[in-house]
Amino acid sequence: MPVTDLLRRNAREHGSEVALVELNPGMEDTRRYSFKEYDLVQPTVSRPYRREISWQVFDEKSNRVANMLLDRGIKKGDKVAILMFNCLEWLPVYFGILKCGAIAVPFNFRYTANEIQYCADLAEVSVLIFGPEFIDRIKINADGMTRGRLLIYLGDGECPDFAENYWTMVADYPSTDPDIKLTEDDHAAIYFSSGTTGFPKAILHPHRSLIQAAEMEAVHHETGKDDCFLCIPPLYHTGAKFHWMGSLWTCSKAVLLKGTKPDVILKAVSDEHCTIVWLLVPWAQDILDALDSGALKLSDYKLDQWRLMHIGAQPVPPSLIRRWKEYFPNHQYDTNYGLSESTGPGCVHLGLGNINKVGAIGIPGYRWECKIVDEEGKEVAHGEVGELCVKGPGVMLEYYRNPEATAETLKDGWLFTGDMAMQDPDGFYFLVDRKKDVIVSGGENIYPVEIENFIQEYPKVKDVAVIGLPDKRLGEITGAIVEALPGSGLTEEELEKFCTQLPRYKRPKKIILAEVPRNATGKIEKPALRKRYGAERLVEQENKG
Repeated sequence: MPVTDLLRRNAREHGSEVALVELNPGMEDTRRYSFKEYDLVQPTVSRPYRREISWQVFDEKSNRVANMLLDRGIKKGDKVAILMFNCLEWLPVYFGILKCGAIAVPFNFRYTANEIQYCADLAEVSVLIFGPEFIDRIKINADGMTRGRLLIYLGDGECPDFAENYWTMVADYPSTDPDIKLTEDDHAAIYFSSGTTGFPKAILHPHRSLIQAAEMEAVHHETGKDDCFLCIPPLYHTGAKFHWMGSLWTCSKAVLLKGTKPDVILKAVSDEHCTIVWLLVPWAQDILDALDSGALKLSDYKLDQWRLMHIGAQPVPPSLIRRWKEYFPNHQYDTNYGLSESTGPGCVHLGLGNINKVGAIGIPGYRWECKIVDEEGKEVAHGEVGELCVKGPGVMLEYYRNPEATAETLKDGWLFTGDMAMQDPDGFYFLVDRKKDVIVSGGENIYPVEIENFIQEYPKVKDVAVIGLPDKRLGEITGAIVEALPGSGLTEEELEKFCTQLPRYKRPKKIILAEVPRNATGKIEKPALRKRYGAERLVEQENKG
């Protein structure tokens, strides 16, 4: 079945129950908007602190969007892009696109003007629905963006002259279902790769992938009707979207939180009675640091109902989970591995009962298969490092309009992830590093994640990134960019002494105390670090002659 059938079912069977809540901590907490008070079209005031909608209103809003798009000539297979920050309208717009038979194309809100143009052209987008934060970026290439393309502005304030107003457009359309016939094989969404090696690639998924993600999330985390999922990461990303799909599958409430500060997160968990929270590593670290310093006190919040904290999008330092369990001993824990090419997280997951294996990414997820292969595509023995490959119902159809990249990544139904991994005797997979991030120093392969996990154990370290730096003699040397805990007084000398516990060839040859940049989904921006510190290293070597 298409994923839109889940929304229809929820509206039919549990229409009056709360589906989505939006929290805006930066706004004044003057009143609590409910779905009964909230107009089906444009809100009468600028973003209140809290809004919510029921499953029925969610469904009706998506129908209005679908009917509007159909009336504007959008047909099955056309592409409609979304460029918005998380808000209560985001998911109804997404499902409205799907209900008219079109393909939803979420854009990264960090895209530059040129990246927006590039992705719109690559995906052959017919309509772009965008929020107020992106007016200036779209305006830069307005001529190119509007050529053969409808731009729709969804936001408060005056609509820019190169776009049409969303609220005016949807107001007169019926909230009845357009009833476009779809199957699980129909194309549903295009997501973009992170673009770490250049401009991003367009990843095409059918409805089958989305259904798989929804059921898998509910199975992995034992999600039930009474659970409440706190969603903080951006919805354009497959991680946030498809973790939320577990709520869609079980018809349970979800909260969209616009804020990542420790007190904001705990207040949302407390006020909304959240039971499942997906955190990125930096947010979990910030919560622990605030608790350690006394800036936060657990006794100030109602947290007994919080049963599961899970992390994905990046390797998780085992030391972080040990610290977490000291404050939250009763929490279930899971970590999820995945790619946009595998419909986001979960093709490999640790599993709620396997906290003794913290450090591993886990075992094959629900309805997934995994293997590790060498350069020739042959499976390696347990304990040997190779490329992780996954196979299952969530694998992408293709890189849209890029058959060469598709052929390199998809082979006999297997998705070659580009991640280096190994499997222990118990069958658990451990992520070693990205294939392109492996450091080759004097002919020796060095895997940064292993060194990062080691340095993360040092109590004064907040974050760390290990990269290869150019070297005339060895080709590359290991460099560690280390972000210190505020006020810790961390020095390079004490880190060098700590690292003597590592084998000599794995010890960082250069330690740099600096901020570790991460993107919106928590991944370390290693290309930016290599560019900056690699250039500095080249100058340094030139000066030495």
